[in-house]
Amino acid sequence: MTMKITVLGTRGIPDVLGGVETHCQHLYPELVKQSGAQVCVIARSPYVDYRTSEYKGVKTRAVWAPKKKSLEAIIHSALGAFTTLTDGSDIVHVHAIGPGLVVPLLRLLGKKVVFTHHGPDYDRQKWGGFAKTILKMGERFAVRWASEVIVISDVINNIIKEKYQRFDAHLIYNGVLAAPAMANDVISDILRRHELETKGYIVAVGRFVEEKGFHDLIDAYAAADLNLPLVLIGDTDHETLYSSELKAKARNTPGVKMTGFVKGDELKALFSQARLFVMPSYHEGLPIALLEAMSFSLPAFVSDIPANVEVGLRDDSYFPVGNVDALAEKLSALPPAEDVDYSTYLEKYDWQKIAAQTMDVYKKLAVGPK
Repeated sequence: MTMKITVLGTRGIPDVLGGVETHCQHLYPELVKQSGAQVCVIARSPYVDYRTSEYKGVKTRAVWAPKKKSLEAIIHSALGAFTTLTDGSDIVHVHAIGPGLVVPLLRLLGKKVVFTHHGPDYDRQKWGGFAKTILKMGERFAVRWASEVIVISDVINNIIKEKYQRFDAHLIYNGVLAAPAMANDVISDILRRHELETKGYIVAVGRFVEEKGFHDLIDAYAAADLNLPLVLIGDTDHETLYSSELKAKARNTPGVKMTGFVKGDELKALFSQARLFVMPSYHEGLPIALLEAMSFSLPAFVSDIPANVEVGLRDDSYFPVGNVDALAEKLSALPPAEDVDYSTYLEKYDWQKIAAQTMDVYKKLAVGPK
């Protein structure tokens, strides 16, 4: 009998910017390929094309959500939870602590629930006091009520052991795909459109929110007085005072380029051809953007937050989080324009292994009493 899994907690797939979204986009097609399971990802209507109903063997279904950062996750997750009453799913897999608020509801509806903890989102600067309280409640509800819990890093595993005495979580890392081959003429055309040269710019990737630390990066870049551009790939889902001020800072800093959201070959080309990758984040779960930079063999400077340190790069790849002067000093001593061999680091971030490990959790739950 084919196992049916419904997925909640993501804005949608494919090519929707975000760590959870990237995780789901890579995980579920591989899981379907390996196991033959039926997987349906319930997406938030503002982020996906209603006509998209399948992606690499994974079904997708849009459920309405308001495009308002403080409400969309919980309202969408609640509506999505009720749809599982009639979708024939054997297991509901909930991602992230905001949507985790509906885990008790799903259990009351008779569902077996797997919850993946992607990081303590209440540490993000963008959230006010009330939102942080709700996110902490989501974490508590999800960790305590889920049938099985998956964590993507040792850091998160230690958090739930200490706070909730949940000692049976499954440690399953985020993953990264092998760097794809691209035709030289395609790469050249994309770089030309952005007025860039191979190995001739610094790149940072992410949403324009406080915890990504792009304001620190722009200040450090200006202080380093470099003669190559800084390219910021990303934007914001919801325009805020911070994102507006960040864009103004970028526009007023000579050498800084903003591409907005890009995807597909354009993203791969801009990412892969950089001289250096920088991640000045104040908060990460397990940073997929860093893993992708490593898959492209880019030298990297990253903040010394626990999630980044857990990746285990060389000591000289790290700088103290929030320390603009330290980052500027590192940027001034620009590393050579050469590839870095991260093959030993990337072995544990293999999507085939991750999909197999996730399916093992589903199989355990399917035959067990939880």
